[in-house]
Amino acid sequence: MIDVLLAIGGLALVVLLTVGTGLAVAAEFSLTALERSTVEANVREAGDKRSRTLLKAHRTLSFQLSGAQVAITLTTLITGYLAEPLIGDLVEPGFAALGMPRDVAVGASVVAALIIATSLSMVLGEMMPKNLAIARPLQTARAVAGYHSGFSTLFRWLINGMNNSANWLVRKMGVEPQEELRSARSPQELGSIVRSSAEQGTLDTATARLLDRSLRFGDRTADELMTPRVQLESLTVEDTINDLVEISRRTGFSRFPVYSEDLDDVQGAVHVKQAFTVRADERATVRIGSVMRPVPTVPESLPGDTLLNRLRDSRFQLAMVVDEYGGTAGLVTLEDVVEEIIGDVRDEHDEREAPSSRRLDADSWLVSGQLRADEVREATGFHMPEGDYETIAGLVLERLGKIPAPGEAIDVDGWRLTVASMDRRRIAELNVQGPDGVAR
Repeated sequence: MIDVLLAIGGLALVVLLTVGTGLAVAAEFSLTALERSTVEANVREAGDKRSRTLLKAHRTLSFQLSGAQVAITLTTLITGYLAEPLIGDLVEPGFAALGMPRDVAVGASVVAALIIATSLSMVLGEMMPKNLAIARPLQTARAVAGYHSGFSTLFRWLINGMNNSANWLVRKMGVEPQEELRSARSPQELGSIVRSSAEQGTLDTATARLLDRSLRFGDRTADELMTPRVQLESLTVEDTINDLVEISRRTGFSRFPVYSEDLDDVQGAVHVKQAFTVRADERATVRIGSVMRPVPTVPESLPGDTLLNRLRDSRFQLAMVVDEYGGTAGLVTLEDVVEEIIGDVRDEHDEREAPSSRRLDADSWLVSGQLRADEVREATGFHMPEGDYETIAGLVLERLGKIPAPGEAIDVDGWRLTVASMDRRRIAELNVQGPDGVAR
């Protein structure tokens, strides 16, 4: 009778230890799977003791994970020590009843006990709580955080000793241990998540495009956002107000840089509305230099976020972009920056222009030579190889090594890029022909 009670008590203890292993495994995986923002949001929404306990545990993640590892190791060792002989004693009579010699029956019972104990420990104590924690990390963490925090506090002396030893070894490898899991995502990771969400239909395509553009904007610099020098419309300080009205009527633009000798000597900028401050009979004689306003200059390498702030503070919301030698590289406006994020912005003063890219058939497109690598990829699917150029026209010029004529072409990774039209010495448009089967 006593042997039966001891066996039942031993099995109950094994079950209890297996549950302890499962709780430690659930705590380990659920705490690791949770984002900090999710834990903090749970505190704001629920505000109960469990939420606060979970937040505290997540902020000491390294210590809590060490506690989980200690708990798993201790419970697994004790379970193995108790379960194998108990199970062996239970199954040995069965092997003996099969007519096995005693020595063989004892050996078989040990092997069977080892398999049964290990399988139960792995399935019930590790795999099941792991899968549960991954599937529902917040609910699982809320359920086990209190128990696990209590265990970690009870064995703090042991956990700290082992954790400090491990941290010492990690520092010797030149890595600084972190107590809290880093939850931030890089713009590239967020962009990948946005695109994946759009492909799966969980995020509206237009919203996904806006988010993707916003994330990519952080990597943009002034030279990628500006209008190049060769495309600028400008005035000299000696031009008159009538010249300002005429150039605005002809181009549809409202703001113009004003230079003295050449575009490397920009003195300021002028807005067409300033023409209305001058009497009509004086506009033929009043010089632009007398009404222009100062204009900021920015380097080509200025990040897009900083550039946005500069332009918002500028009187005309424009700035001249200068290269490393101090020469004028181009002009950038607030509209250029906004269009980089939300797409083309047009008003009643803008002339209707052909789109920067349009599809001709299943696997060919007509694109502007000024498109950057990411814009070409978005429009056609063609991935431009890296090189010392910014645009698809730059790629063609580098490969040809000369100023091309319409009809000249290059082949890149199975794609054919053909010069469709030229604007003097600038490649205006290109025909992008994809390999078979690239239709998008």
